[in-house]
Amino acid sequence: MLTKSARVLVLTSSTRPGALGPLVAQWLMETMTPRAAELGVELVPVALGDLDLPFLDEEEHPSAGVYQQEHTRRWSEVVDAADGFVVVTPEYNYGMPATLKNALDYLSREWAWKPIGFVSYGHTSAGTRSVQHAKQVVTTLRLVPLGATVAIRIGDAVEGGRLRSDASRDAAGVGLLDELVRVAHALRPLRERARAGALSGPVPGSYVRRLTPDDAPEVTVLQRCSWVDEAVANDTLAIPALHESLEDVRDWLATWHTTGVWLDGRLLGMVRARRVDTDWHVGRLAVVPDLRGQGLGRWLLRTAEAGAQPDCRRVLLFTGAKSLRNIDLYHSEGYRSAPLAAPDGTTCLTKDISVRQH
Repeated sequence: MLTKSARVLVLTSSTRPGALGPLVAQWLMETMTPRAAELGVELVPVALGDLDLPFLDEEEHPSAGVYQQEHTRRWSEVVDAADGFVVVTPEYNYGMPATLKNALDYLSREWAWKPIGFVSYGHTSAGTRSVQHAKQVVTTLRLVPLGATVAIRIGDAVEGGRLRSDASRDAAGVGLLDELVRVAHALRPLRERARAGALSGPVPGSYVRRLTPDDAPEVTVLQRCSWVDEAVANDTLAIPALHESLEDVRDWLATWHTTGVWLDGRLLGMVRARRVDTDWHVGRLAVVPDLRGQGLGRWLLRTAEAGAQPDCRRVLLFTGAKSLRNIDLYHSEGYRSAPLAAPDGTTCLTKDISVRQH
């Protein structure tokens, strides 16, 4: 399910004055932009010559992610934020430009599990030997090279310093973008699993991270499938989680600290929490129906409680008054029903945390 936008860097490799690369990159951007708008893709042009990257000058190996130079940190941020790459490259002596090899060598983790496509140009081979050389390197960095490529033979394509119009070449450029986006979305779970801030989850192979407004589509699906039983048990459809729009979900994801458990791109469960005065409010505890009863909900509840700030006196949550299974879970975790004002049809439960073990 393609629910998130993608950021694609269009990298111009050549730094030689008067090189054809900028002209090819301009054609590529103009060709792909309409299709990118349809796909919800952000195209970001980057000329390697503008990065001011000297030959690799970091003391630590790139895999350590310890960068002392400001130019490395800037390059790391640019690459880390991308979901895929299209490289515009010439062929120099049967290989890729040293500038491209150097830019690749600077980083490690930031490249992993992202697709990379190539638009090459040259004379006899139309730059294809440069692409074959580059593929040996990018696969080592866990980049995923595409099958779709665009190869431009300069003698056939350039006239008067400009690229001739070519409908088949335009179609190839759009096709490359289409394949890149499909692969980028397919690889997203691997990227998220490896990115900073993701921790191992309670389900084998799963990982845990904080949810953001970008996760609203997956959260909306989880809510719709998780609260049906609550609606049946409480004989009401007046449950906010069943009716919230994507915008509603995005809004509260921006203000609550929400923890999500993921496996292969699927959101398995979530819980949200935030402070209100001296209370730590916990809510929207949800687990996909096929994993209920296996301890994931209990794990999420304890994770939410652990996030309470030191001076909070109690955890407070609400559930349906007839949601007996939920209430049993909360009672087993030390919660007690509280005579506090609650929305219609719900009950409030609290847990004292003013005295904690250290």
